[in-house]
Amino acid sequence: MKIGAQMYTVRELCRTLDGLDETMKKVADIGYTTIQLSGVCSYEAEWMAQKLNEYGLSADITHFDYGRIVNDTEGTIAFHDTMNCRYIGIGSNPRGVNPEGLEKMADELKDAIPKIMSSGHKFMYHNHHMEFAKFDGKNFLELLCEKFTEDECGVTLDTYWVQAGGADPAFWLRKLKGRVNCVHFKDMVFSPADNNVRMAPIGEGNMNYTEIIKACDDAKVEYGYVEQDNCYGEDPILCLKRSYDYFRAQGLD
Repeated sequence: MKIGAQMYTVRELCRTLDGLDETMKKVADIGYTTIQLSGVCSYEAEWMAQKLNEYGLSADITHFDYGRIVNDTEGTIAFHDTMNCRYIGIGSNPRGVNPEGLEKMADELKDAIPKIMSSGHKFMYHNHHMEFAKFDGKNFLELLCEKFTEDECGVTLDTYWVQAGGADPAFWLRKLKGRVNCVHFKDMVFSPADNNVRMAPIGEGNMNYTEIIKACDDAKVEYGYVEQDNCYGEDPILCLKRSYDYFRAQGLD
């Protein structure tokens, strides 16, 4: 498994192309060699391909505009081809995280997904905690897996949000083997500063990352992306570095 940086973590630094350029260099300087493109400013694929090459990075997954995926599938594929990016992802279901929303999404993607598959790419769905609500005894991820084969739809399993939904990240990594080509990592800790649960750099919280890493190996995860949606006033670059240092200490990079 290769450890990467989810650029959503540093999105506030990437509101302009100059900021995105500078931040990608900082991420590469930490030691990361792969990134997920999400939450940053607009960019041309050719520009991004050039910058990736300049900094020794690859972008192996995006969170891409759902409307473009549905309505301009060929253009979406070409955009990802230019960056040599295999995985085409979305951050949630814009039609609703419920059975009705799943049916709408499946109908809208019925033409796009075969094109994505035949081009050598894979469509990826990212979860939050709401995917673990039960509908007649099954949660949304279970319904998603019944609706799509593992080749049609992967799951960018966010281990933090699995735990926030009351489930076991290691269990779900193993359960979704074949779909979890890419995963998201962040840690969870209780903060006395505001008496609330917070996101934290990996190794600074209470999630069982020893077991999560083992489960990633069992599930044949290719890419594990560090994502900290909220750094609570800390420098997100330094948070990314602390997570990177944790994984390096576990023999991963």
